[in-house]
Amino acid sequence: MRYVYLATFFLAALTVSVLGFRGSLSTKPPLELKPDMVHQAKYKPQSDSPFFADGRTDRPLPAGVVPYGRTTASPDAAFLAADDELYLGKTASGEWLGGFPKAVKVDARLMARGQERFTIYCAPCHGALGDGNGITKQYGMGATPTYHDDRLRKMAEGEIYNTIANGKGAMLSQADKVTPEDRWAVIAYIRALQRAQNGTAADVPPSHKAELGLK
Repeated sequence: MRYVYLATFFLAALTVSVLGFRGSLSTKPPLELKPDMVHQAKYKPQSDSPFFADGRTDRPLPAGVVPYGRTTASPDAAFLAADDELYLGKTASGEWLGGFPKAVKVDARLMARGQERFTIYCAPCHGALGDGNGITKQYGMGATPTYHDDRLRKMAEGEIYNTIANGKGAMLSQADKVTPEDRWAVIAYIRALQRAQNGTAADVPPSHKAELGLK
């Protein structure tokens, strides 16, 4: 029994010597077996720095710097005014935007960009045709909505933009992968897929009807 007491005393003394008394004050830093670079040399915001002549750690922005995610052809800061249509998919009254923002030009270049982004980020789940039969379905993923039902065909472009940006249901946000401009490109391509699946002979321009044997 004496050995049990000795062993207990030894373990208690070892634990206290390694961990110390909880709540006690010490001028020495705590023992860290695996610090993982938690404590490293760095400056904290709004602190002093003897390195710079003005003594500040916070540095002024370089001339002409552009905020991440925003682009403009002019270095003027006027573009920083909010563009709810482009960046939120909403009108000035707060409703979902129907159609595309004034800043977005729907042309062949935008469609090509939309097809590229769609193939990378959307097709794995929604399928190359937007019918919900992507590769993930073969691996047990639940039903993915098809773009060709009336609910999504009639959905405002602004609401589709919001879904891409913020996610919905099982779909996660794609904001960290698809820029605001590219989201509109994807939407333009989605509209093209919907038109292709639900188009009629009346939708073919007269100049191209002969190619399809139409009158």
